[in-house]
Amino acid sequence: MSYSTRGTYRRLGLLYRYLIVATKRLSQKQLMILLAVVVGLAAGFATYLFEGLLVLVRTGLTSWLAIDTASPLYLVYPIIGVILATLFVRYWVRDDISEGVTRVLYAMSKKGSRIKPHNCYTSVVASATTIGFGGSVGPEAPIVLTGSAIGSNIGQFMRLNYRDITLLLCCGAAGALSAVFKAPITGVVFVLEILMLDITVSSIIPLLISTVTATSLMFFLNGFEPVFSIEIKTFSLHNIPFYVVLGTLCGFMSYYFTRINTAIGGAFARLRTLGRKWLVGGVVIGLLIFIFPPLYGEGYEAMVDLMHGNIDALFDNSMFFSYRHIGWLVALYLVATLFFKVVAMAATTAAGGVGGTFAPSLFVGAFTGASAAFILDTYFGFDVPIVSFTLVGMAGVMSGVMKAPLTSIFLIAELTNGYSLFVPLMLTSAVSFGISYYFEPYSIYTKKLYQSGELLTHNKDRSVLVFLDLKRLMETDFHPVTMDTTLGDVVRLISSVRRNIFPVVSRDGVLLGVVQLDDLRADMFDPAKYDTKIDAYMIPPPDVVYPNEQMGSVLNAFEQSKAWMLPVIDSDRHYLGFISKSRILAAYRDQLVAISEE
Repeated sequence: MSYSTRGTYRRLGLLYRYLIVATKRLSQKQLMILLAVVVGLAAGFATYLFEGLLVLVRTGLTSWLAIDTASPLYLVYPIIGVILATLFVRYWVRDDISEGVTRVLYAMSKKGSRIKPHNCYTSVVASATTIGFGGSVGPEAPIVLTGSAIGSNIGQFMRLNYRDITLLLCCGAAGALSAVFKAPITGVVFVLEILMLDITVSSIIPLLISTVTATSLMFFLNGFEPVFSIEIKTFSLHNIPFYVVLGTLCGFMSYYFTRINTAIGGAFARLRTLGRKWLVGGVVIGLLIFIFPPLYGEGYEAMVDLMHGNIDALFDNSMFFSYRHIGWLVALYLVATLFFKVVAMAATTAAGGVGGTFAPSLFVGAFTGASAAFILDTYFGFDVPIVSFTLVGMAGVMSGVMKAPLTSIFLIAELTNGYSLFVPLMLTSAVSFGISYYFEPYSIYTKKLYQSGELLTHNKDRSVLVFLDLKRLMETDFHPVTMDTTLGDVVRLISSVRRNIFPVVSRDGVLLGVVQLDDLRADMFDPAKYDTKIDAYMIPPPDVVYPNEQMGSVLNAFEQSKAWMLPVIDSDRHYLGFISKSRILAAYRDQLVAISEE
């Protein structure tokens, strides 16, 4: 190491020690407020850089294409982006950065809210490459992961505890999402509804400060105009039945969204080689975007066109450009686009692209609302406002896909300054949420975590159990015995061991049963019976536990068996150790104290 390098590290070390000393003069609340400002600024600036990079890539690739004909470049652009993103992740990142919100939830439940430093920039690069080249995914999940990583690493740098690191992680997520949409309330509600942060004064204040800081920075850099600058008329009461119908359509579309995404992900998982995934993904995504150009990228331009009632613009760069004035073809084009958006999104991520489902859910919702309004107006003679239906549809599908009705309501209101639509937004989101919840109670972000027992919820009892690791709680200081062991052997063991249970195993370690000290008391003081084989006292265990079993399932086993100690075995029934109910309860109490706010 050179002299200059050593000097740089020395100066950084001195700066770090100075910061630690300086912050010790602040109270805990003052420190968290100060760090919330820092996290908000960093998350907002990261969002600004990400948007700039995305615009740069997309503009350079598509701005010069003719609008009156389909470009064959749409067939190859998306797979180039997916390949570049995949290679970047595989050979540079060497970590899983897909499904950004899910990664954040996993870090909160299983990694002590510690996210690796590379996530502060790698999701931005990979996602901008994927989306800029046409990958049909959204930028919000990667930027949420980026903001969360910034907050987590600042918390780690300041040597904070789990509770405070988690709060800064959430401040980063809220700040990043607020900056994307210039929507501070949405950022806060998103954290409370999706990331399941407890609602307390000590957590809500830093969140508010972080989102206001990030949004203010974006106002300074990008101006005060809302993301979707449109005029919205106050809703009419006679349209309420139509909003109920729209909510029903959005609920079923949400279910379709989740199921198709899961099915396509499973199909690509069966393609064992990366080359096959690229080939199939390239064909699917390229053909869909070539036929339906609005599927290119995250699709915000198409949504803006719908909101302005400019349906003709959706046919730009399309082979159907000359037929954009034929009513039935327009209706079919809108419906096909919304259905194929889910396919294109799922194929992009399954083939190796990096992006989220946030924007695609808004896209599908916008096209659901616009399609419904267009069909009702054109073929049934109703006067349904296509702009309002487009916006409300966005909230409806997002509510059903993400299981976050409040986030969707406030997002659309803040995106457009469309607070006059609050009633239809609430009604449609509630109907969509109810229908989608009936078919699938978990969101697209949380289903996998729930299935693996790693999902945090607002139920603190269940959340505490997520943090408990069965392998760490397992006790292994028991003395196994074999079928050849005699009562005399066990009596001699008792003087040197402290346990009152003996697992009986075969020669290859398979658990056969257990022997309890209480069952030996009647004979252990009778030397005449010392030659009795131990199997005479062996009983089957009341139940068994597996090392990867969810803690809730383990507690159910204790409850049903009425036991206080259960053996742990692997899938081949080899004995591993014991887990005790008292140790779980003790760990539960310790963890509850660790994550409690007050």
